[in-house]
Amino acid sequence: MPHGTVVVSFAGERRQVNSGTTVENFLASQFGEVPRDILAALVNRRLVMLDFPLRGFQVELEAVRVSSREGEEVARRSASLILLATARELYPEARLVVGQSLGGGYFFSWHGPSPLTPSTVASLARRMEEICAEDRPLLRRSVTLEEAESVFRAAGEHSKLALLATHRSSTVPVVECGTFVDLAHGPVAPSAGRVRGFAVVPYEDGMLLRFPRNGDPAHLPPLLPQPKLFACYRETRQWNELLGVVNVGSLNRLCLSRDISDVIRIAEGFHEKKITQIADAIADQYHRVRLVLVAGPSSSGKTTFIRRLAIQLRVNGIQPVGLSLDNYFLDRERTPLGPDGKPDYEAVESLDLALFNAQLVALLRGDEVAVPRYDFLRGRRAEPDRWPRQQLAPNQVLLVEGIHALNHRLTAAVPEEAKFRVFISALTQLTLDDHNRIYTSDTRLLRRIVRDRLFRGHPTTRTLEMWNDVRRGEARGIFPFQEEADMIFNSALIYEPAVMRVYAERFLLEVPREHPAYTEAYRLLKFLAWFVPVFQDDVPQTSILREFIGGSAFED
Repeated sequence: MPHGTVVVSFAGERRQVNSGTTVENFLASQFGEVPRDILAALVNRRLVMLDFPLRGFQVELEAVRVSSREGEEVARRSASLILLATARELYPEARLVVGQSLGGGYFFSWHGPSPLTPSTVASLARRMEEICAEDRPLLRRSVTLEEAESVFRAAGEHSKLALLATHRSSTVPVVECGTFVDLAHGPVAPSAGRVRGFAVVPYEDGMLLRFPRNGDPAHLPPLLPQPKLFACYRETRQWNELLGVVNVGSLNRLCLSRDISDVIRIAEGFHEKKITQIADAIADQYHRVRLVLVAGPSSSGKTTFIRRLAIQLRVNGIQPVGLSLDNYFLDRERTPLGPDGKPDYEAVESLDLALFNAQLVALLRGDEVAVPRYDFLRGRRAEPDRWPRQQLAPNQVLLVEGIHALNHRLTAAVPEEAKFRVFISALTQLTLDDHNRIYTSDTRLLRRIVRDRLFRGHPTTRTLEMWNDVRRGEARGIFPFQEEADMIFNSALIYEPAVMRVYAERFLLEVPREHPAYTEAYRLLKFLAWFVPVFQDDVPQTSILREFIGGSAFED
């Protein structure tokens, strides 16, 4: 191979180019011009911008289109950058702070001398469209740590300075849109013109930056109200502010001091207070509530939550009795098929809804019933003579937990007034800095990686491979029903990523670079690197976190 060249594997073919050729130039030579829906690329399974230079003996290259999961991530990050640059240009005295994922977009709070009005939001939307129409470049470059600190100090970006305080590399990647400079926590599109289909709308006391579905600019999903979820986010944010921890920089500062022990105790106290409130709410309605339904996505901490809720219910004189949905699966040959032609065990139709509802009604009426037992090895129910008998006493409530627990079809035969619904999920309100959010699902993914590796014998590659399927099932079977809940419990812990880094970083490093899951492992490793690690010594045995790292007081 001639000196100064690199072999690029792309779309099933190999081609030799000069070392240092950018991804954009390579793709232009392949397509004539780079298609507008290509926003970034995977080079040796690492997500990079199109200006990335190709070097080495050989590389594997894959174009990242806006319709892909990685492309959607790049598009959202790019739109956020454009919004922040627009706000700095039009309202330099104000400050936007990114918040939770909501309504198919990101919520931004407004901090400024004048209140946010619909006309203010409209002016931001118009100027964003103008910046996209002029196709303003979005640039990424590397600067020294001292230069980055100087830029952010001049701009009054204290959250970024706090984050950089524990950054030990001599250089820092930044992105620019016009005169606005931000830390680069991942690739952005090469220019604003490639970012299409977004919308900026007022929401509560802030605004939503909304994104198109599947990267299609013609399909912006309808904005459905989510008042209960928003209230949960707002409550968590207030808790974080009471602790003095709203971003990773402030958390890192406490992790480097003895104060982190107090943060852990107070964060756990917030959890216990909320669980007590839920138990009290059930007790206040005990004259009508006989069925408590708990639903939540994977790794939300349902097992520990239910154990702790049961204790608080007993404090109120109520004895919870569990009823497992797993025992109501249809025999395997009767399981409905999904779009891929395989058995869909996460569909509500995979359960024997008729039997479950009939037994619910009988139990709540005080009758004794024979509860089925499912044999997962054989994929069918055990023989009826092996079914245990169950009956509710007057001081007992039935507690049902599962992916479909909030779905009305699951308990259609039970009157609504007899039900109390709880939704649980890890809804982090911690941000990297004022302008860069943490993906809510990353908290659960890290929990699952650690639990699967420590206690289930699953390699990290398997957990990462399964995650997209898990999330698709959650999007279909759980999240559409979260607003049906009577109360929402946020299982995220403000100090959690600092503890999880000690475990997850080790397991993520096991993922081979040639494995398809390496793209996600590499992203998570970069994310975890921002946190100062904390050992688990101060984590109480009753903590939800113990469900994933071990040492739980509720382990059987």
